[in-house]
Amino acid sequence: MKYKRFFHLNSLRLQLLSRSLLIILSLLMLIGVFQYVFMKQFIYTNKIRSIEDQIHLIPDDVWKHDIETSQNVKRSRPMVYFPGVNITFINQKSTFLRLAKDPHHSYFPKLSASTYKQVMNNIKQPDNTTSLIKKIDGHQEQVIVLKPIVFDGEIQGVIQINTPTESLRDLLIRQMMIFLMLSLTAMTIAFFVFSSVLKRTLVPLFTTTKKVEHINAGSLHDRLPVNQGQIEMDRLSLSINEMLERLEKAFKAETEAKEQMRRFVADASHELRTPLTSIHGFLEVLLRGASSNPEQLNAALKSMYGESKRLRKLIQDLLLLAQLDQLPPFQKEYCFIDELILDMKPQLILLAGNRKVLFDFPSHLPSEVNKDQFKQVVLNLFSNAVQHTNPTTGVIQVVGKINEEELSLIIQDNGHGIPQEHLPHLFERFYKADASRSRAYGGAGLGLAISASIIELHGGKIRVKSKLNVGTAFEILLPLT
Repeated sequence: MKYKRFFHLNSLRLQLLSRSLLIILSLLMLIGVFQYVFMKQFIYTNKIRSIEDQIHLIPDDVWKHDIETSQNVKRSRPMVYFPGVNITFINQKSTFLRLAKDPHHSYFPKLSASTYKQVMNNIKQPDNTTSLIKKIDGHQEQVIVLKPIVFDGEIQGVIQINTPTESLRDLLIRQMMIFLMLSLTAMTIAFFVFSSVLKRTLVPLFTTTKKVEHINAGSLHDRLPVNQGQIEMDRLSLSINEMLERLEKAFKAETEAKEQMRRFVADASHELRTPLTSIHGFLEVLLRGASSNPEQLNAALKSMYGESKRLRKLIQDLLLLAQLDQLPPFQKEYCFIDELILDMKPQLILLAGNRKVLFDFPSHLPSEVNKDQFKQVVLNLFSNAVQHTNPTTGVIQVVGKINEEELSLIIQDNGHGIPQEHLPHLFERFYKADASRSRAYGGAGLGLAISASIIELHGGKIRVKSKLNVGTAFEILLPLT
């Protein structure tokens, strides 16, 4: 199974290995072509130079002796002898005279008369030679060296030395076979070495792949290692980890949102059903004859009116929350929060009743807010403080502060306080730390949720601190303009 995965066509390791070997093979082939061309040129040129060097070592008198001896009927052993070559003399009349021959390759080529004439006519120095490689009349390819011969100051003819290129080709082929065997050996070694190197190199990738497969199975809390010794893989792992962080938070937020929506629907249904049930009950009583009794009729109408007001308030709060969830454009304007609170002061004192209200804030607390929405937040928090303080001994403080980055508005009371376990849930919709008290004041648990949403749209936040039997403090934090 392991090798099956390795040799799969889509395997990254196989693709890298095959492409690397293909590049090496291409380079070796290119080197082989250049080596063949250059080596052939070198071998042939070296052979020609060897013959030319040997020719230049022979004096003209020796050539004269061999030519004259060869013209006699009774020939003596020639003085010039080159192993493996044929030596021929061609005179001015294009007559061929064999001076020496190779017993294994006795063929001597006959070039055109014009070629010999050109060699004799173009001579500048007696030691000049002309070399060429030719294949004539279907015979083997020959290396031919031509040297003009001068006796007594006159050109007598041309000495032609030729030898077949078969031995040169055999040497070239042997060299290329050696190169081929070395190349195949190198390719074999490269295959095993590259396989091992690639396996080690791709370990971080395989580790990441297995980890991602495990995460894909449902373990979003797992993270990829980010110190595997490869910068690219470490950066990829870091990016994937950041993506997993966001995904995990998104899934968690989605789960919480679904749970909140489920609770919201259940709570909203309950809150809407309670006043409707009450109104429906009073209507049934009236229809059964209570409407003829003025006292019962008046009591029923007052109760129905109160429930309808609570129902209307609940519907208004729900509509406001729906609008806030859609993030509508907020029309904000520059103002001073202290002046806004002073404008609300008569209303807040009236709302507090016999409770003592203290205002303590510096002048000129600048910010950009939607005045109507911000006033609603202050009223919600102040009303919450009124509900949780004693009507006669209660004290409510409105305190303003400012620093370099934000301003703070604190609404603090000396009420009975809120248990610590309820503090994280206070700004959830329909959440009620004290259901009986909320019911008595007609609250549905939406005021704090609405306040938090409005402040968040202003770029701020609300914090709460509370201690049992000491009091509660809600702090609004807004950025400075």
